[in-house]
Amino acid sequence: MKVSEVMTSPPVTITPHASLAEAVRRMGEGGIGSLLVTENGTLRGIVTDRDLAVRGLGRGLDGDAPVEAVMSAQVVTVDAADDVHVAYRTFRRAGVRRLPVLDGGRTAGMLTVDDLLLDVFQRLADLLGPVAWSVLAEPPGPPAATGPRR
Repeated sequence: MKVSEVMTSPPVTITPHASLAEAVRRMGEGGIGSLLVTENGTLRGIVTDRDLAVRGLGRGLDGDAPVEAVMSAQVVTVDAADDVHVAYRTFRRAGVRRLPVLDGGRTAGMLTVDDLLLDVFQRLADLLGPVAWSVLAEPPGPPAATGPRR
């Protein structure tokens, strides 16, 4: 399975010069915890809700400060065409919860640990579904040899 099959697309992006207040607004509207920081479609960094709290408010920045003041510029990425197992290894190696997904060097989506967890749950459901139905369809076993319980 390819990363492109489990990633969230399109990614929610923001420019490096946008304000921290704008970043908070976009995260709130999207119910998300991070934004890809892009300029002309090129990935420049990532900003997370933790960055806004710790590097922004924690350092006394106000809402007018630019996103580039708190973003992480060194970003670990995966390619949309990569096998999902590459993403698993990348998550383990990098110790991150979110991976921007690139396609031809351009931002294509976002892959999170939650996306992979949902994929695992779906695979388990696909595997165990037929077994569960067969168990539910079986008639109950014979009555106890000692008779009914009182």
